[in-house]
Amino acid sequence: QVQLVESGGGLVQPGGSLTLSCAASGLTLDDYVIGWFRQAPGKEREVVSCFVNSDGRTYYADSVKGRFTISADNAKNTVYLQMNTLKPEDTAVYYCAVSMDSVVVVTTTDDYDYWGQGTQVTVSS
Repeated sequence: QVQLVESGGGLVQPGGSLTLSCAASGLTLDDYVIGWFRQAPGKEREVVSCFVNSDGRTYYADSVKGRFTISADNAKNTVYLQMNTLKPEDTAVYYCAVSMDSVVVVTTTDDYDYWGQGTQVTVSS
């Protein structure tokens, strides 16, 4: 049974930082493509970042480029999203997801097979 468990969300002031973690069980993350998505109230779920674990390729949405960094610790079977210089518009529920079939960067929700339960990130003063 595949499980993805996110953690690390919370309330942070604008300009602050958070690191989200996505711990996987039931599969080995180094075989797959992992994505971080977010969904703000009243908005569609959107891709934030993507990581092709087999070759290290990454993708970042324009809105987070230069501020967020995706990485993986395969020994811990965990993927991270380091978020710096947070803005109020980064407020959302953040989800990690795994694509079982892709070997390249994929950015749509339909490309992903397993999802975590989400972790809330709130950026507010």
